[in-house]
Amino acid sequence: MPRIIREPLTLKVINQAKPTGKLYRLRDATVPGLLLRVTPAGTKVWAITWGRGQERVIGTYPVMTLEGAREAARRELGEAAEHGAPVAVVEARKPASEKPITLGDFIRDHFAPWALANQKQGQATVDALEACFGGLYERELRSIAAFDIERFKTARKKHGIKPATINRDLDRIRKVYSCAFEWDFLTEHPLRKVKRIKVDNVRVRYLSDSEDKELRKALAAREVERRASRVRHNAWHEERGSVGHPQWPKDGYTDHIVPMVLLALNTGLRRGELFGLEWGNLNLQARLLTVEAGNAKSGKTRHLPLNDDAMRMLKQWKKQGDGKGLVFPSSSGARFNNINKAWSGIVAAAKLPDFNFHDLRHDFASKLVMAGVDLNTVRELLGHADIKMTLRYAHLAPGKLADAVSRINRT
Repeated sequence: MPRIIREPLTLKVINQAKPTGKLYRLRDATVPGLLLRVTPAGTKVWAITWGRGQERVIGTYPVMTLEGAREAARRELGEAAEHGAPVAVVEARKPASEKPITLGDFIRDHFAPWALANQKQGQATVDALEACFGGLYERELRSIAAFDIERFKTARKKHGIKPATINRDLDRIRKVYSCAFEWDFLTEHPLRKVKRIKVDNVRVRYLSDSEDKELRKALAAREVERRASRVRHNAWHEERGSVGHPQWPKDGYTDHIVPMVLLALNTGLRRGELFGLEWGNLNLQARLLTVEAGNAKSGKTRHLPLNDDAMRMLKQWKKQGDGKGLVFPSSSGARFNNINKAWSGIVAAAKLPDFNFHDLRHDFASKLVMAGVDLNTVRELLGHADIKMTLRYAHLAPGKLADAVSRINRT
């Protein structure tokens, strides 16, 4: 048992207390219940004791003076007499659902670590939450109600934000509250009644033959301009006797944009699947691309054959790197979060109205259906978990529908 010394506490007694190799305590006669703990290392720590040997550290000497310790001890021992323990201890003993915590603190201290460890886009989720709901971060977690989120929905609609984008935001904050409920920070889920906005998912935007040519023309023009810009840049350096940057190979690409777009057109990969694709997922000899479960929205692995267009691009693109890690790394070698700026420039140059990057996936699927590929095969190539998602392309195969109807001949 640690040794307890009972003697009046004075500055002289405190300063002369030396380590003995064992923890011991000096009790204060002025404020019964106040202790000075002297550790084997010589550290002097103020503590209070109440009840049956319950003890709580309240400060360290000399940061907390003798008088400061007595004042703090009187306050906390008074709380112990009234509540059975100091208020801080009472609060610490409460279940998480009874402890006050702000939305921001819950996300930063609890949800964010979980999201980063368990979600593919964990950091993007955390960043998006702060961007959208940062104004609520100082609010107590339990004080935020469904009405607050409904007002958020209304405000976003008024600013012209697309319903699909608003729904993604709602899904993120709903997940935060689901975790808070599951982890016992809440006794009920206040956002369960908040409904997503109905979105027409039937939209299928694909490229006409002329638009396909314009897109490829814009991609080629971008390559030409980037090479010309590099020439001008190097000439500027040469005039000043400094070193510029090496020119890209004539039969290669100036950056990741053209290869990424071409691969999307020929495989229907989602943007996130392209960003996370690694050279280890490609078997060029077998002309096969594998989307691993961890990089797929469906959570299931799928295999895609590579056509000639994709093969030509990948072989050249591989020559320009070391063929290791990400197929499309950022300049820092990390995974991309977006390519919005470059893509916007390409769409503008090609004059493609209402054409998003995801529409490259629609184009891939639409061309397959129009070429007579059955919908279940299209489903497998796209990685749809449900055939209902693939049925949006069914109207693009009128010949197959007409052929089916023609088989009923009543004459």
